[in-house]
Amino acid sequence: MRLVLADDHRLVLEALTLLLRAEGDLEVVATCVDGREALAAVRRHQPDVLVLDLRMPQLDGLGVLRELAAAGDPTQVVVLTAGLDERELVEAIRLGARGVVLKEMPSRLLLQCLRKVHAGEQWLEKRSVAAALETLMRRERGAAEMRGLLTPRELSILRLLAKGLRNGEIAEQLHIGEGTVKTHLHNVYRKLKVNGRLALMRVAREKGLA
Repeated sequence: MRLVLADDHRLVLEALTLLLRAEGDLEVVATCVDGREALAAVRRHQPDVLVLDLRMPQLDGLGVLRELAAAGDPTQVVVLTAGLDERELVEAIRLGARGVVLKEMPSRLLLQCLRKVHAGEQWLEKRSVAAALETLMRRERGAAEMRGLLTPRELSILRLLAKGLRNGEIAEQLHIGEGTVKTHLHNVYRKLKVNGRLALMRVAREKGLA
């Protein structure tokens, strides 16, 4: 198994390299201290697995995952992090991370995770991911519900509204008139049975549209 390691702490990289190279079936082909280096190393070496910290300079781990997903890169990603909030975890899984390991865990679990991910399985640390996975599934159900109720244009407007854009800014982004935006929003209010912009933003976020 060929590995690229990415962490902005050099001591962590050195310790990981020693740990992994002691295993006969693992080869560390590159170590990186920021997200840009990690992307370049993955493109250059085409490793089987990228071990990725989420909090790094230049480009964070979620940014790396986004770029790999957009490029259709086949490298499997294991997130190795000291701490992970629910939003980050949901986003990492959505972007294709196949494994999540906390740095506080025994090294044998990291090795187990790497081998399972390399074999095509998913390995997610149960204590950390149960609530996040439920959130992800709830959002997926909510997004599907919204797609069934709203037109594609209404969905686009609702997503932009959920990001805090005003009607004029939404119109500019979608290249339509502000009056058209207001008409679509009126229909969205009616379909979702809500009154007021704040209530609509809350619904959008609950349904995974933000």
